[in-house]
Amino acid sequence: YVRLVESGGGSVQAGGSLRLSCVLSGSYGGYCIGWFRQDPGKEREAVAGVYTVGGSMYYADSVKGRFTISRDNAKGTMYLQMNNLKPEDTAMYYCSAGPSCQTPVLVSYWGQGTQVTVSS
Repeated sequence: YVRLVESGGGSVQAGGSLRLSCVLSGSYGGYCIGWFRQDPGKEREAVAGVYTVGGSMYYADSVKGRFTISRDNAKGTMYLQMNNLKPEDTAMYYCSAGPSCQTPVLVSYWGQGTQVTVSS
């Protein structure tokens, strides 16, 4: 079992920055850990992820160059630094762990979500 707890969401104006945190506990070695987001009425989409074995990273095209995923292994925490935020980044952001960081149905564990709202 893997427990994920997000924090760091909030409201910001376009062009601003936020950093999301996800504290992971349990056995997630071998998984891909990452971030998805979902707006009401839309499908959950992958944002960024990192494989715990090998360290390969994934970024959605829409966030490349603006978002950075990182880990602090000592703290068991994963971060998503979000810069130059746009209104279209507004969504509930979910921390994830599982065999995939890109396909929601292949995610094994989800956090409770943290809301990010970007105003123009």
